[in-house]
Amino acid sequence: MEIVLTNVARASLEELLADYRDFLRTRDLAEWDKTHPHARRLSELVRTPGATYENFRKAVEHPDPAIAANAIIGLIKVTSYLLDRQIRHLEQAFVKEAASANE
Repeated sequence: MEIVLTNVARASLEELLADYRDFLRTRDLAEWDKTHPHARRLSELVRTPGATYENFRKAVEHPDPAIAANAIIGLIKVTSYLLDRQIRHLEQAFVKEAASANE
């Protein structure tokens, strides 16, 4: 059940990502690529040990909608990556548990 619910969360994030990309597109705003200076800064912040919302507040709540939307897109991508890792781990644990039960 945990695998299913984690996959649902992952799919919901993909929908949210599409919504933010639509937001940028309909306003003729660019999505940052990973070499953009703000994207690089966000990447640094994501790697901050013990990071909390406070680390990202300035970008997420920025008055410029392009900065706020791109920051949120970056955080969605990181969260999706982490969920993918979690799903793989859950699947491996499930297989290992099933193999142990069959012994």
